[in-house]
Amino acid sequence: MTLILAFRNLFHDRIRLAVTLIGILFSIVLVAVQLGLYLGARNLIISMIDRADGDLWVMAYGTKNFEEAQAISVREKFAALSTPGVAKATPLIASFTEWRKPTGGSTIVVLIGADHEDGGLSPWNIIEGDVSGLGARDAVMVEKSYLPDLGVTGAGDTAQVGASRVRITGLTEGIRSFTVTPYVFTTLNRARTLLDMPADKITYVLVKLEPGADAKAVRNAIRKSVPDSEVLTKAEFRNRSLNHWLFATGAGVALIGGAILGLIVGTVIVAQTLYSSTKDHLTEFATLRALGSSSGYIHKVILAQAALSAVLGYVLGMTIAMTIVYFSERTALPIVMTPGLAALLLGLTLGMCAISAISAIGKVMRIDPAMVFNR
Repeated sequence: MTLILAFRNLFHDRIRLAVTLIGILFSIVLVAVQLGLYLGARNLIISMIDRADGDLWVMAYGTKNFEEAQAISVREKFAALSTPGVAKATPLIASFTEWRKPTGGSTIVVLIGADHEDGGLSPWNIIEGDVSGLGARDAVMVEKSYLPDLGVTGAGDTAQVGASRVRITGLTEGIRSFTVTPYVFTTLNRARTLLDMPADKITYVLVKLEPGADAKAVRNAIRKSVPDSEVLTKAEFRNRSLNHWLFATGAGVALIGGAILGLIVGTVIVAQTLYSSTKDHLTEFATLRALGSSSGYIHKVILAQAALSAVLGYVLGMTIAMTIVYFSERTALPIVMTPGLAALLLGLTLGMCAISAISAIGKVMRIDPAMVFNR
């Protein structure tokens, strides 16, 4: 009877139900998009750090993120190798530079130099060519979605980086940058040449630990042997990059703030419609109280009404949100929807509607059952 009564109350006024569902739908879509953008941005920011085969990162002091780093001495690599608990130390170069288009004009790219055989950081999701092809003269590998930005059409095309010519020998798919700056992969020595970097300079040293080695202990030992550089664990570097791009720049705060705003607006709309619906049915609720219905039963009816609204609004909202997620997959900043986020949105929707029902419950509990006999 509880669900039947809640269902009939909910569908008695179709226009009011439509307003309620639109409020929930708007809230769900806004929160899903905002939090999905947050997750998408997060994945882009830490993609290179997570893909790199290193438990520790040796870098210049003050490095805030993967793309913006200063050069350090290659001696840091050998200092790390001599530390107990270190299995290997791989040099890596990552730096902004200018890409000159064959059709004229230029754009900024992030040049990544690493030797595939060292296992430090290699391109992934390769759809054309092979990573071993980077060993060829002037070879580079780029992301397919950035081809128009680079002024090229595909593998085999040439461009210029610095004073040297480069030739595209392979394409990747899905390796995007949070800064919308294309990544360009090549070998370590070729990266030095293109950047006009001295032979004794690199950007990072990726340190791989031996099985069972204590990361913090090894990190502290390396710090003593490389006093001019900074040593971070992968988790520390990941968090630093996220804090810089999402919070120091305000981007993450804006996305989370938009999600909170969506919840507030949705809660207010649902609260208003539930309160109005309850007010229109005061006589029926007074009758139930006069017949001896307990407060708990009436609470269940109103909460069931709110839960039904939540489920219907969630289904409609997620349908629209998933459509938006699908069409964003090939954009510069794809929206990410995970099972965890979907479950969170369902919980938030149910909570939002439950909170909205409080005002309606308060109105019903102040009813005098005697009003039934005055009509």
